[in-house]
Amino acid sequence: MMVVFLLGAATLAAQNTPVSTQPEDNVARPTPTYTAVDMPANLNLPTLWIVGDSTARNGKDLGWGDHFAPLVDTAKINVVNRARAGRSSRTFIHEGAWDMVVRDLKPGDFVLIQMGHNDGGDLDGAKPRGSIKGIGDEQKEVVLLSGEHEVVHTFGWYLRKYVADTRAKGATPVLLDLTVRNIWKDGKIERDMGYNGFIQQVAQSEHVPFVDLSKVEADTLEALGQTKTGLLFPIDHTHTSAEGATVVATAVADALRRSDAPVKGLLRSKP
Repeated sequence: MMVVFLLGAATLAAQNTPVSTQPEDNVARPTPTYTAVDMPANLNLPTLWIVGDSTARNGKDLGWGDHFAPLVDTAKINVVNRARAGRSSRTFIHEGAWDMVVRDLKPGDFVLIQMGHNDGGDLDGAKPRGSIKGIGDEQKEVVLLSGEHEVVHTFGWYLRKYVADTRAKGATPVLLDLTVRNIWKDGKIERDMGYNGFIQQVAQSEHVPFVDLSKVEADTLEALGQTKTGLLFPIDHTHTSAEGATVVATAVADALRRSDAPVKGLLRSKP
């Protein structure tokens, strides 16, 4: 559960007021709104921002991001989960959600970036959220059902934008590979749905800390076994229960401890 410190009444009221931005191209899009739980609890501390999709935030108390704060020393750093269900590396930017994170970033902050589960979708059509597979500079212009023209880039291009924008605000980006899906073969759980290699390549080329969550989570779930793991995925093979989200959040913390991400020094000691 997210840790939130008490705020003054005036500050809390201001943070519960929805905020919005106007896209540069003046095209009307859904605009994220945020309340106090989506804002840093203590503005005098650095903030650890979580950026991702439904595997990090899929409704109240679901997704590993909502279970991560108890694993962090929140006397030293805030934890704010800005992940949004259904978003890809492309749509999180295109809809303005990323602009809202950048707006609130300050020097000394950290951004945990985990994208990829939805990047295999269509580039256009009824649900246009896919990115071009790869890390190069390829691009394609598409026409959305609204009539809007959008230039779609590669998965790696979008990751590099997250990294560059984060650094431009004096914050530190951290790239995580993907959460594991409950798909098994010959007693082994799936460890890569085709994007982890791209994430690691971008981390290496941009000199960004890389967190190998997939390996740590997969090892954890294989130790539990297929039957017990299945109980943590009550809806489908991608989304966990609240209990499963805690398991994944613990794997995130363990993977961070094994990485070279400086934020690992702010994790609580393991019991």
